Amino acid sequence: MELFAEALGWLGYLERSQVAAQVGLIVLIAAGAHLLQQPLLRRRVPRLLRALIGPTVAAVMILILQQHNHASGLMRFLTAAWLGWVLLLFLERGLLRLLPPQRVHELLSRLLRPLYLLAILLLLINRLDSLQDLAVISVGQFFGTPLTLGKLFSSLLVSYLLLIGSGPPAAMVAWMLQKLIGYSDGSRKALELIIRYAVVGVGITAVGFQIGLNTTALVAIAGGLSVGLGFGIKEVFSNFISGIWLLFEGSVRPGEVLMLDGDPCEVRRLGLRATLLWRDRDNAELLIPNQMFFTAQATTYTASDRMRRSEIRIGAAYRHDPRSVIQLLEDTARSVPRVLDHPAPRALQVAYGDSAITYSLRYWIANPMDNIGIISEVNQAIWVAFRRESIEIPFPQQVNTILAPPQPKDRPDAPETTAATPH
Repeated sequence: MELFAEALGWLGYLERSQVAAQVGLIVLIAAGAHLLQQPLLRRRVPRLLRALIGPTVAAVMILILQQHNHASGLMRFLTAAWLGWVLLLFLERGLLRLLPPQRVHELLSRLLRPLYLLAILLLLINRLDSLQDLAVISVGQFFGTPLTLGKLFSSLLVSYLLLIGSGPPAAMVAWMLQKLIGYSDGSRKALELIIRYAVVGVGITAVGFQIGLNTTALVAIAGGLSVGLGFGIKEVFSNFISGIWLLFEGSVRPGEVLMLDGDPCEVRRLGLRATLLWRDRDNAELLIPNQMFFTAQATTYTASDRMRRSEIRIGAAYRHDPRSVIQLLEDTARSVPRVLDHPAPRALQVAYGDSAITYSLRYWIANPMDNIGIISEVNQAIWVAFRRESIEIPFPQQVNTILAPPQPKDRPDAPETTAATPH
C-alpha cells in the first residue's frame, strides 16, 4: 500500500499541462517515425539512418521549445533515452564483426537491452520520486527476515546477472584451461557449464546472506529442494546429470549428425536439460531430453568424421551383360559432383529377381545432411545413362486370364450335346 501510494503521487507530476504536452509530443514523433518505416524507405535509406530520424526530430522540437521558453526537461530525458537505444544498433553492428550472430543476439536481447531499459526506468522514477525512499519500503518477510523493496530488487538483479552474465567469463576460463591442458572441445564445453553453474550457485548463496537469511533458513531451502528433486523434478535433475555426462564423454557433440526416426538430424546445442537437434527436411528444431541418449539406441554418422556411405538399388533386364551394367553404374556415380572420388563408387550384383537382376550402387558423400538430395541426383543420372545405353529397367507384370464358367446341364438354356454313335 505504501508503494501504491507513492505511485499515485507520480500521477500529480504527469497531470501537469507542460509535462502532458511533452509526453504527447514525444508520442507523436515516435508514431511518425514508425510510419516512415515503409518498404520503399527501407530499400533506399540504411537502417541506422532511419533509426536516427525520430531522435533528430525530437532534438529539433526541444530547440524550438527552449526558444519559446517552454519546459522541455522531460522531453530531453526521453530523447536522450531514445538516442541511447539507437546507439545499441551501432553496438550490434560492431559486435557482429567479432562474435557469431547468435551470440550477439543473445547478448543484446538477454543482457544489454534489458539492463538499458531498467536503467532508464530507474532514472525516470528518480525524477518523479526518491529511490532511497522507495528502497526502504517493507514488502514482507522471507523465512522470518524483514525484506525491503531495495533488497528484493538488488537480489533479483544480481541473480539475473549471475544467470545471464556468467556465461562469457566461464567460457573464457574454460578456453584458457583447454589451451593449458589440451582436453577436447566437449570437455571444454562441460567445464564451461560447470564453472558457470558453480558461480551461479555461490552467487545465489551470497545473495541469500546479503538479504539476511541465516543458516537455518538456507538449510530449510536446501531441504525443500531435496524433497522436490525426489518427487517433482527428478526428471529435470536426471537430464541435468545426463547432460554433464554427455559433455564429458563426448559421445554427443554439437555438429554431429544423428538418425532420429529415420531422419538425419544435426546436433545444434547440447544443454543441461535437453539437446537441440535440427532436421533438414522441414527445417524443424527438436528438443530431446538428455537421458534419452542413455536409454535409447542412437546412430551417429559423424563420430570420427562426416563421411557417409549411401546406397541405391536398381534392377536391369536379364538380357544385359552384368559387367557392362556394373561399369556404367560406377561411371555414372563418378559423374555426380557431390559424390566423392575417394573412396571410389562401387556397384555390385546382389540378386536375381523375378523380373530383373538387382544391382547395388554404393558411394560416399561428405555431408550426411545432403544424403536425400544426392540420392535424387544419382537416380536422375542413372536414368539418363540407362536411356542412353538402351538398358531396360523392367517392372513386374502379371497376366490375368478370364475363363468362362461351365454351364450346368440341367439348365434350360444349356446347349444340347449329341452323343457320338460308334461305327
